[in-house]
Amino acid sequence: MSLTYPDDRTYHAEHLWAKPEADGTMLVGITDYAQDQLGGIIFVDLPAVGDHFKQGVSCASIESVKITSDAISPISGEIAAINDGLADAPELLNDDPYGKGWLVRIKPDNADEGGRISAADYAKLVG
Repeated sequence: MSLTYPDDRTYHAEHLWAKPEADGTMLVGITDYAQDQLGGIIFVDLPAVGDHFKQGVSCASIESVKITSDAISPISGEIAAINDGLADAPELLNDDPYGKGWLVRIKPDNADEGGRISAADYAKLVG
């Protein structure tokens, strides 16, 4: 199975994506590459709504059968919503990383903040 990287979002080198939403927020999740490397995900520790994170710092913790890994925020901003469904079904990160497996919705400080790359560039980065 080949890994996918949808073009409707940007990617951070730390293996998270950010997708602009109609309300000005950005949906954030892990990439197909990240879920593949982690293996079976068994727990996700998400931040609280209202927490603020800078780009490049951990905004969540993901525990898999292999390792516990920090989810590095691809954009600076305030957490507007979290994916409550991950508490009961953390495997959504493996099964649907670009859909039902999103992590958080962020109200960005600056939607045009640099530091993210295109799907094509991310695919080259992870080889």
